[in-house]
Amino acid sequence: MSEARNDILARVRSATGGAEPDYAERYAALPREYKREGALDFEGKLQLFADRIHDYDGVLHTCGKDQVVATIAAALSARGKRRIVVPPDYPEASLPKGFEFVWDHELTYEALDQCDGVITGCTLAIALTGTIVLQDGLYQGRRALSLVPDYHLCLVGRNQIYETAPEAIQVLSRTGARVTTFISGPSATSDIEMTRIKGVHGPRTLEVIVIC
Repeated sequence: MSEARNDILARVRSATGGAEPDYAERYAALPREYKREGALDFEGKLQLFADRIHDYDGVLHTCGKDQVVATIAAALSARGKRRIVVPPDYPEASLPKGFEFVWDHELTYEALDQCDGVITGCTLAIALTGTIVLQDGLYQGRRALSLVPDYHLCLVGRNQIYETAPEAIQVLSRTGARVTTFISGPSATSDIEMTRIKGVHGPRTLEVIVIC
């Protein structure tokens, strides 16, 4: 098999003159006529982000730094959520009293599924697409946390919101090779008989708290 493969590749190289294509030059020459940088101020980005989250059937709250704990408590109480899993590095002092928080020290999928939901931070958010990006960074935990629990409450800092996807990709390119999850609204699919179903491959309910 390897001899046949080598023979085919040798014929291809012979037909193309033996020159390896300069992929870096080709990439640099690609036309980039799409919007690459945003021009909105924070209020504009926040409004755009909120509109997109609402379009995806998500819920967005805003609060100051001194109101984060109270806003988390209000969001959880409104949904009747009591037992919540959090990433292993999430600070206990930043969580409200009166709830049962479970730190994810490699919990099984069954244990994650038995929790009412999850609270995480994020790497960044994209206003134009209403997307939250998670990696294995601070307060984000492993990928299973954003996939198994049925409810996801995500905290986003004001400096983490970027207007366009190209701006966000530039930031992500500097974080190194990491498992990256892009979340645009609650999990949903229309693969079966064109009927929209939520919660097939992720949480049915997404709430976002933007810390202003």
